[in-house]
Amino acid sequence: MKLIYQVSDKPRFSQTLVFALQQLLAILAATIAVPAIIGNDMSPSAALFGAGVGTLVYLIFTKFKSPVFLGSSFAFIGSMFAAFGGAASTAVGYVGLILGACFAGLVYVVIALIVKTVGVAWISKLMPAVVIGPTVAIIGLSLAGNAIGDLTNSAGSVPTSPYVCIICGLVTLFVTMICSVFGKKMMRMIPFIIGICAGYIVATVFTLIGNSTGNEALMVIDFNKFADMQLYPRFTFLTAFEGFGSIDAAYVGTVAAAYIPVAFVVFAEHIADHKNLSSIIEKDLLEEPGLHRTLLGDGVGSIVGAFFGGCPNTTYGESVGCVAISGNASIVTILTTAILAIVASFVAPFVTFLSTIPSCVMGGVCVALYGFIAVSGLKMIQGVDLNKNKNLFVVSVILIAGIGGMVLTFGSVTITSVACALILGIITNLCFRNAPED
Repeated sequence: MKLIYQVSDKPRFSQTLVFALQQLLAILAATIAVPAIIGNDMSPSAALFGAGVGTLVYLIFTKFKSPVFLGSSFAFIGSMFAAFGGAASTAVGYVGLILGACFAGLVYVVIALIVKTVGVAWISKLMPAVVIGPTVAIIGLSLAGNAIGDLTNSAGSVPTSPYVCIICGLVTLFVTMICSVFGKKMMRMIPFIIGICAGYIVATVFTLIGNSTGNEALMVIDFNKFADMQLYPRFTFLTAFEGFGSIDAAYVGTVAAAYIPVAFVVFAEHIADHKNLSSIIEKDLLEEPGLHRTLLGDGVGSIVGAFFGGCPNTTYGESVGCVAISGNASIVTILTTAILAIVASFVAPFVTFLSTIPSCVMGGVCVALYGFIAVSGLKMIQGVDLNKNKNLFVVSVILIAGIGGMVLTFGSVTITSVACALILGIITNLCFRNAPED
C-alpha cells in the first residue's frame, strides 16, 4: 500500500490522536500479555508505561526516523521465568528482571559499537534479499497460529462457544478489510479502530444476551475485570529495592546466562524487522539513521522498559503491520502513541477497558496484521531468480524451518523458529553462494 503520510509528515493533531490510538490497540494485547504470563504480581500497566518510555528512548536514538513502537518481548519470557526461578524471594526476582534487561541491553550496545566501527555492508552480504525476505515472511507466518487461536477464544473466565468467538473475530476482520479497501481517506487510515469497535459491539450484544439468559457460551466479554483493576502502575524498581541486598554472584550469573544468549537471537529478529520496515517506507533504516542507532535505541529502550515494567522491549511486528496497512508512517504518530501509552497506564478504567477487548476480536485484527507482515517479506524476493536452484533452496529451507516450528532449547535459552530459520538460511546461502549458474 502506498504511504499516505511519510515519516516526516505531520497529520493534524486530532487525526494524530486517532492514529496513535490505533497503534496502541495494535500493540496492546501483546504488551500486557507478557506480565500476565509471568505472574508474580507483575503489573500490565507498568509494562505499558515501560513500553511507552522505551519507545521514546528508541525514537531519540534513531533521530526520529524509524516509525515503530517497542513493546514487551516474548523472546525473553523463558529468561524472565529463570530470573524468578533462581531467586530467593519475589523482590530478588524483580532485581533479576532489571539486571537481565541490562545484560541484554549491553549486548545490543556492544554490537552497535562493532557495527559503527565496521559498517553494515557485511549484513547485506550475509543476509541478502533471498535470506531476509522469507525470514520476514516467517515472522508473520509464525504468528499465524496465535491469530487463529485468538480467533476461537474469548480469554474470559467462562467457556465461551468458539463459534461465537469466530463470529466476533470475522466481523472484526471483514469490517477492517472493507474500511481499508473501500473506505475514504480517513476511514482507510483507521481500519483497525473501526474493525475493533464493530467486533466489540457484536461481542457485547452476545454477552448481554448470555447474561440475561444465563448462557455462558455467549459471554464473550469479561466485565468482571473492572472489579479487580489496578488503580495505578506498580513499577518494577519499587519492588526491586527490597531485594538488592539479597542478591549474590551466583544469582547474577544465572540471570546473565538466561538473558545474554537470547539477546543475540533477538538481534537477528531486530534486523529482519528493520529490513521489513525499510521496504515499507522505502528508506534503508540500516543506513540512515543506521543499524548502530536502531540497536542502541532497542537496547537502551529494553533496559528502561524493564526498569519500570520488568519486561525487555523489542520492535513490534504489529506496529510495522499497522504502518503498512494504514499507510501512515508518520513518526509523530509513533511519538504520540508512546505518550498515550504512558498516560493511559495511569488511567485504570481505560487500561481495564482495553484489556476487556476479547481475544477473538484482536485475533480478527491480527489475521490482517500478521498476513501483511508475511506478504511484505514475500515481496522482498520478487527480484530474486527462483529458477536458480541455489536461491530456491535458500528460500525453501527458511520457509520450512520457520513454518515447521524448528525451535532449539538449551537450558533456559530458546532459539525461536524465526531465528533458527534465519540461521539455517544464512548457512545455506553461504554454502551455495559461489555455486555455478544453472
